[in-house]
Amino acid sequence: MDLLDDYTGHVEPGGPAARRDLQDVSITKVSVGPMDNNAYLLVDRGTGEALLIDAANETERLLDTVDTVADRSKVTSLATTHKHWDHIQSLEDAVAALSPTTYAGERDAPELPVAPDHTVGDGDTVAFGGSQVEIIHLDGHTPGSIALLYRDPAGSGHLFTGDSLFPGGPGKTAGPDEFRSLMDDLEAKVFGQLGDDTVVYPGHGDDTTLGTERPKLGEWRERGW
Repeated sequence: MDLLDDYTGHVEPGGPAARRDLQDVSITKVSVGPMDNNAYLLVDRGTGEALLIDAANETERLLDTVDTVADRSKVTSLATTHKHWDHIQSLEDAVAALSPTTYAGERDAPELPVAPDHTVGDGDTVAFGGSQVEIIHLDGHTPGSIALLYRDPAGSGHLFTGDSLFPGGPGKTAGPDEFRSLMDDLEAKVFGQLGDDTVVYPGHGDDTTLGTERPKLGEWRERGW
C-alpha cells in the first residue's frame, strides 16, 4: 500500500492511504469499496497496538494498509460505527485475519455479521496499547450509531463519526423523528462538549472540524431531514 505522510484529510478510492502522526498515536485513513468508505487505523506509538475503525470493504486493501503501518498481530481492537451494509462488508474476514476484540453500539449489534465481543455506549472506552478512544452514542442515522473520540494530550480532539456527521451536515435519517434525535445528540454530546479545533473524520469523504461546521447548526435544523 502506498502511503502519504502529507496528511490533508483527503484520500482517493484505489489511491494511497494517508497517515497523520500525533504525539502518542498515528492515524491512517484509507478509502475502500464502491461507496468510497473511509476506514481508519489508529496505532499506539508506544506499544504498536492498533484499533481499526470500520472494516468496510476490500479486505486485502485493509490488510495491506495494516501491513504498511502496523503489525497484524497487534491490531487488538476493531470498532464498527454502525450497522449499514457498506460499513461491514469486510467485518467477518477482518476478524478472521486479525483476531481483534470487537466493539459496536448496543442497538446495532444484533444486525452485524459478527456478534461484537463488547457492546458500547456513552462513557465507554476502547483501549489499544497505552491509548484509548471514548464512545459517544449518536442515535439517528441508525439506532446504535457511535462516534469514537481520541483526545490528543498534546493537541486537539479527533472524532470518528461514521455516517452521523459529515462536512455540511448530519448523516441521512429515515424521517423527522430520527433527524431530531441525531441533531439533539450532535448538539448536546458533540458540539456542546468539544472545541472548535476537534477534527472530524467521517465515514465517507474528506475531514472537517467542529469549528467549520458549528455556524451551520441552525441551517441544518431549518433544512430538516
